[in-house]
Amino acid sequence: MESKNESWGSRTGLILAMAGNAVGLGNFLRFPVQAVQNGGGAFIIPYLVCFVLMGIPLLFTEWSIGRFGGRTGNHSTPYILDSMGKSSLWKYIGVFGIFTNIAVVAYYTYIESWTFIYVIHTLIGTFTGMSKEEVSNFFMQYVQLDGADFGISYLPALVYLLVLGVNIYILSTGLGGIEKVAKVGMPLLILFGAVLAFKGWTMGDDYASDAFPSANAWEGINFLWTPQYSSLLDPKVWLAAAGQIFFTLSVGMGSIQCYASYIKKNEDIALNSLASGFTNEFVEIVLGSAIVIPIAAGFLGLDWVIANAGFGMAFQTMPYLFQQWGEVFGMIAGLCWFGLLFFAGITSSLAMGTPWMGFMQDEFGWGKVKGALSFGIIALIMGLPTILFYQYGYFDEYDYWAGTVSLVVFALLETILFVWVFGMNKAWEELNHGADIKIPLAYKWIMKYVTPLLLILVLSAALFTPEANDWSGALSGLVAGEGWDFDSGSLVSKVTQDDLKQLLLEDAQNEAFYLKKIFFSSMARIQLITLFLVIVGIVWYSGVKRKSRLHE
Repeated sequence: MESKNESWGSRTGLILAMAGNAVGLGNFLRFPVQAVQNGGGAFIIPYLVCFVLMGIPLLFTEWSIGRFGGRTGNHSTPYILDSMGKSSLWKYIGVFGIFTNIAVVAYYTYIESWTFIYVIHTLIGTFTGMSKEEVSNFFMQYVQLDGADFGISYLPALVYLLVLGVNIYILSTGLGGIEKVAKVGMPLLILFGAVLAFKGWTMGDDYASDAFPSANAWEGINFLWTPQYSSLLDPKVWLAAAGQIFFTLSVGMGSIQCYASYIKKNEDIALNSLASGFTNEFVEIVLGSAIVIPIAAGFLGLDWVIANAGFGMAFQTMPYLFQQWGEVFGMIAGLCWFGLLFFAGITSSLAMGTPWMGFMQDEFGWGKVKGALSFGIIALIMGLPTILFYQYGYFDEYDYWAGTVSLVVFALLETILFVWVFGMNKAWEELNHGADIKIPLAYKWIMKYVTPLLLILVLSAALFTPEANDWSGALSGLVAGEGWDFDSGSLVSKVTQDDLKQLLLEDAQNEAFYLKKIFFSSMARIQLITLFLVIVGIVWYSGVKRKSRLHE
């Protein structure tokens, strides 16, 4: 940022910006799908427990780390973490806080561009009269290649550039611009969500048809909100719930620390972190659960939803369903849906630019415009392959390594730094400094022991996920000396690319396609590793410059 004295204009603006950072596409696209795929009500109890025992402590940790670093004049994770521990190693652990944001925004902006172009298509009536299959194919034709490897139409790339350019422009205006977007975008997001949620809650079985006679929106709602206590013993559901907490709160990325580094030294971070966290939970649980699943169940039936729940429903199914409400209200519903997705996306992607900009300002004196442009250029270099090679899994590799694994690793390491290296007593004092509320003492114990343990369990479970997520069967087999078969989604299988190699063996007719997937998977990883190492090099060089300034 251009001035180290830059700060948020108001507490409301700060909370809305923080909530906007957390409220993203995962609230409306990922949460409903995770809930359905993990048994509906079976998912809710583990999810809420993970929010209390992992989500809130991580919010406390990241807000505290950010404010502490800001007081020492640091506004990026490498030197925020460096200021809290004696070892220079923490400076390089902080690289995750820049790397993750750049890598995620590279493909996240592509999804943002989908929401933007769907707003346009909704307004001009593109989906009017289309069948469900035609709407689904419309999306696939937009994101897939048209024949040859570089046969993609120019439109997706141009829309991506436009949306990335909007992000760069807003970032170049500094915290003030981000705050203005949050103050407009968050209320509109909630308004649009409320309109759709109300419709989802009230449509009942009014739209049941001969093809889907049992369609009833309330079945979708009951499925999501009827607790199933058997899930408390299912490791697969706990792992999914813990993973959703990372996505929904944007913890483990580095953007919260950066935002918090610009707050005043006596700001109540305890109340602010809870306010932003519960705002996010309201949007996710109250609005996110009341739109996609109930509306789809109201038209197509719960059985169809359970069988077809996936990320693509938002783009491949919802535009068709909206049209069943009539041309006028269908357009309004589509505008609300894709409009709220766009605002959810851009308020999050803006947060991803601030760690890089804060770092370049602090260490090299770059202004807001130069910082925003450089961030945009790097994001473009990283992001274009996710468009050009989308069907070969480039996008998925970024999402897995940068948007999933990196979050958990960084969250675990920063938690260890805060409560064990910095010290729990100092950490507790920092968290409560200037607080208007009294945090229960139980959280002192939770932050020190329970949260790190949960993070270790999440990382270990992801690393060694057994075949078909059958933990009891895998443990029995291990005791019986039969070994441990890894699931294709386990971290071990991902590292060795066994998941792709298995698909190649099972579908030999498409050998050329899967060989390309393996190749581009490797290329994506090389690009991500290169980005990480480049940032490490820049951080090292900044350290050399700091030492030279001290000796001058």
